[in-house]
Amino acid sequence: MKKKVAIIGGGITGLAAAFEFEKSNQRGESTIDYQVIEASSRLGGKIRTFRKDGFIIEAGPDSYLKRKESMTQLIQEVGLADDLTTNDTGQSYILKGTSLYPIPAGAVMGVPTEFTPFATTGLFSPLGKIRALGDFFIPASIKPDEDISLGHFFRRRLGNEVVDHLIEPLLSGIYGGDMDKLSLKATFPHFQQMEETHRSLIKGIKHSRPKPQKQHGKPVKKEGMFQTLKGGLESLVEAVADQLHPQSVRLNEDVKEITKVEGKFILQFANSTEEAFDDVIVTTPPPITAQILGQYDYFDYFKKMEMTSVATVAMAFPKEAVKQTEEGTGFVVSRKSGYTITACTWTSKKWRHTTPDDKVILRCYVGRPGHTDIVKRSDEDIIKTVLSDLSNVIEIKGEPDFYYVSRWSNPQYQVGHTFKLEKMREEIATHLPGLHLAGAGLEGVGLPDCINQGKAAAEAVLKT
Repeated sequence: MKKKVAIIGGGITGLAAAFEFEKSNQRGESTIDYQVIEASSRLGGKIRTFRKDGFIIEAGPDSYLKRKESMTQLIQEVGLADDLTTNDTGQSYILKGTSLYPIPAGAVMGVPTEFTPFATTGLFSPLGKIRALGDFFIPASIKPDEDISLGHFFRRRLGNEVVDHLIEPLLSGIYGGDMDKLSLKATFPHFQQMEETHRSLIKGIKHSRPKPQKQHGKPVKKEGMFQTLKGGLESLVEAVADQLHPQSVRLNEDVKEITKVEGKFILQFANSTEEAFDDVIVTTPPPITAQILGQYDYFDYFKKMEMTSVATVAMAFPKEAVKQTEEGTGFVVSRKSGYTITACTWTSKKWRHTTPDDKVILRCYVGRPGHTDIVKRSDEDIIKTVLSDLSNVIEIKGEPDFYYVSRWSNPQYQVGHTFKLEKMREEIATHLPGLHLAGAGLEGVGLPDCINQGKAAAEAVLKT
């Protein structure tokens, strides 16, 4: 007898789960009747690629960390291995005031590991540099079962200046959150482990870093840390969807409520119809998950979970219209510099396949905790604000040939996130067995993290 499984949400998490079922069915290991149920008219969630006149522009995420191999594996399985490309490396900067400061060589996620670049940078005052060296002497203070904020942890070890002008701009680009609220255990637990093992973060990172490679006695140019697809990340969504059974994907179907009755999960849709399933994998953002499972108080944490609104702004210009003194791939912005933008990628330099030779793409980001009003404004107002900020560091003549603005929300893993998630899963196992949660709101916002969660949810269903 076939097991009927609903996958709520057609983003990369849900697609990864569906692909696992499809492979298992084709191998004859299972007979899962899986249904990907998506409320919108398209698959992919935040992954959306805008293709125009030789441009490849990502509305959402533009790449993934190469060392997280689950996404590379999925890309290979659907036949897109030849389309993989790695980013061009180059100098990255911090915008502080009206100056771009090179990120000091050897800085790993903002933690300095090389003395000379850190000592000579103009990014910090002499007192700020001395304070950062306190990391060598400050004892470890976090217990293994304790959780504190990223801000508290890094400020204690390295001081306010390094956090405000280097670590916070770098890390906020990943989670788009407030470092003084984000959970260390949920976001970067390896730093906590480094402190426990080496006491000093600087010592711990230096110990864990691979030695620089050399060829003929000279350093080998570093390869990029990120990968993407030449045809855009949405080509992965399309390729996975092509592998699924054609009757397994249902678009424009909005699930309003899930209840469990006599061992079955009853899905109630917006059109007032109902359908029963044996298992359910829910991959929707936490606020939506809280709504559709609202009658169960186990999900109250998702009702309270903060989401930060951000916007991605891609602008195309003729090459001659943009003049920048610094050579590199982009910059992030010190929070205390008073700008609206939080980062800018020189996409045409970092990802050369995205842009015709005579054009330039600048991809900027706006929106941060406490300053999300800009995201709600019109595209025209956002572009005007972004260009005003950029004029302080880049000479731009005229208006962009075209622009593309996209808006999305990031879940905030605040202090206590892992403990609350563990408690929620204990309640589910006791009261709602057969319900599986996965997605960016739980255990990692990166694309490989979401793929891992989708696969794990599917594997859990297959084992029962």
